[in-house]
Amino acid sequence: MDINNTSESFKLALNKIDNLESLENLRVKYLGRKGLINSFIENLKKASVAEKKELGNKINNLKKEIESSIESKKAEVLQENEDNEAIDATLPGDEYPKGSLHPTTTSVNELIKIFQKIGFTPASYPEVEWEYFAFDALNMPKDHPARDDFETFFLDSKPHEKFGKMILTPHTSSGQIREMHRLKNPPIRMINIAKCYRPNWDTVHTPMFHQFEGMCVDEDISIVNLKGTIDYFVAEFFSEKRKTRLRPFHFQFTEPSFEIDISCGVCDGSRKVAPLRSGSSEGQEKLESCKVCKSGWLELGGAGMIHPNVLKESGIDPDKFSGWAFGFGVERVYMMKEGLNLDDIRILYSGQTEFLNQF
Repeated sequence: MDINNTSESFKLALNKIDNLESLENLRVKYLGRKGLINSFIENLKKASVAEKKELGNKINNLKKEIESSIESKKAEVLQENEDNEAIDATLPGDEYPKGSLHPTTTSVNELIKIFQKIGFTPASYPEVEWEYFAFDALNMPKDHPARDDFETFFLDSKPHEKFGKMILTPHTSSGQIREMHRLKNPPIRMINIAKCYRPNWDTVHTPMFHQFEGMCVDEDISIVNLKGTIDYFVAEFFSEKRKTRLRPFHFQFTEPSFEIDISCGVCDGSRKVAPLRSGSSEGQEKLESCKVCKSGWLELGGAGMIHPNVLKESGIDPDKFSGWAFGFGVERVYMMKEGLNLDDIRILYSGQTEFLNQF
């Protein structure tokens, strides 16, 4: 058992190593299960009791020396390979995480395409507006509740002599007036999508939101045309199996007026949903009221035939032309997408990447 010669042989072999494969072969030769170190340990059985202690210490020291030398050589070989590694400038760079379009942006793009198919022209109007365009020209009197500062953001600026106070646009309906003033002569088919602002905050409202306003003005336009357009939109954006209904309502700028509802996509119109967490056994959990709709229906927005006073204010003869208009919240219609099951509109603007990464 020549331990000294083994140490010298190992050092000579180690000095010739220049790659990891050869280093691994050397490690197996000396430290492997059938390597020299284990063979020395097996031979200890043949030594006398007096020799075992001395030889055992030598074998352990040799083993530690070999292990340490191999680790040092491994680090040396890795460093040399890294320093000598050729750089291919034609190879693509590292791929970094990429963002994606926000769900609201995706919805806006989809809505524009849907209405462009049937001849509607996209329009865009200011986020900061005058009272005249947002209220007066829309047949809304000075004492209308929407003109209260609990419903509208008023800006601290000098009022305009003709147009009144400056506000953050509370609805896209002001785009109706601006579009009719711009084009002057029907036919007019407009889809206006823009940011709006109202001081509301709950599961279906945020202070900043997006609306899309549809308007059609021409000769012989009736409620039938309005209903057909809404049915087309619902089938394209949601699905043909979703149900809609028109409820009589009152808006200052349309006559007659309607609220448009769609069957809830969270509870499927049943008004009840299973709780997110339940200790009950499967099939016996107690259903809870749907906190999004509470009735099986969700209001998408308002619609109606454009009031004759609004047409007159825009310079269009109401005896010759008629039209309809509707206004929906982009986020709200997105919430009701088939299979989405989004029960709180505020999460869209929470900044939670875990949620947004799904889209």
